[in-house]
Amino acid sequence: MNQAVTDYIEALNTKPKQEWQAEVSAHLRKIVHDSIPDVEEKIQYGKPHFLKNGKYAAVLGTAKGWVTLTIFNAEALEAPEGFFEEGAPDRKTVKIFKDQTVDYDLLAKLLQQAANAD
Repeated sequence: MNQAVTDYIEALNTKPKQEWQAEVSAHLRKIVHDSIPDVEEKIQYGKPHFLKNGKYAAVLGTAKGWVTLTIFNAEALEAPEGFFEEGAPDRKTVKIFKDQTVDYDLLAKLLQQAANAD
């Protein structure tokens, strides 16, 4: 794991009323690592990016009121209606709000599926 990504997540604990984002981000990071063997991570454009074989697999982002996880190579992914934000078909983004119930098992499955698609 990359120390800069750890620092990014830990810094979320210092923002008033946004500590929940650190917990969600750490959980998402673990899911990415558990779902994509040999994933590499780095900070790029100010956010944690996760790469498989040098290609983007996912990116984690935060804003004042939510956390996002974007999955790349996502054309074939299927999820319940409204699970992903509207956007480009090759990228699927889930937006997580405070106190929202998140289907982390589904996210793990989708990450695996996208990472193994060619």
